[in-house]
Amino acid sequence: MQAKTEANLRAAFIGEAKAYFRLLAYAERADEEEVPQIALLFRAIAEAERVHATRHMNLLKEILVKDTDTNLETSFQREKSISENAYPDFLKDAESEGETAAATLFSHARDAESYHAKLYERALYQVIKNTVKAYQVCQVCGYVTDKKVPKKCPVCGAPPEKFKAVEP
Repeated sequence: MQAKTEANLRAAFIGEAKAYFRLLAYAERADEEEVPQIALLFRAIAEAERVHATRHMNLLKEILVKDTDTNLETSFQREKSISENAYPDFLKDAESEGETAAATLFSHARDAESYHAKLYERALYQVIKNTVKAYQVCQVCGYVTDKKVPKKCPVCGAPPEKFKAVEP
């Protein structure tokens, strides 16, 4: 694929993915404001944006998606980098600006990302490669575990009912 087309596909994918989530948030607000037809419109267009993002990703797969070991290594490095570099910087900025809600969010995300990196690292060393079992995902902060639901999330303290199973 030519460089400009690849760059445009990447940008289009990012834009469509962002639109998908933004429109779902708009739909939630419309629901809260009791405007169901507008909420439905936002959800319908969000679904269309998901289709666009998926189609863009399908063209990019040959470039972005490699063999599983390479994908694990790439994912491990990205999680490690964001938890050790990006989120600490975001957290520092939020704290210096007195944005406590954002600081808490960035702190939780940083800690959850470090757990994600550990799961990828275990997979790289084939500790979990041939084991198919469920993962538990905290719906408050994004912490993931391959063990049973904890009594409280080690990142944000959420109770067990805030966890969602991702099963094979």
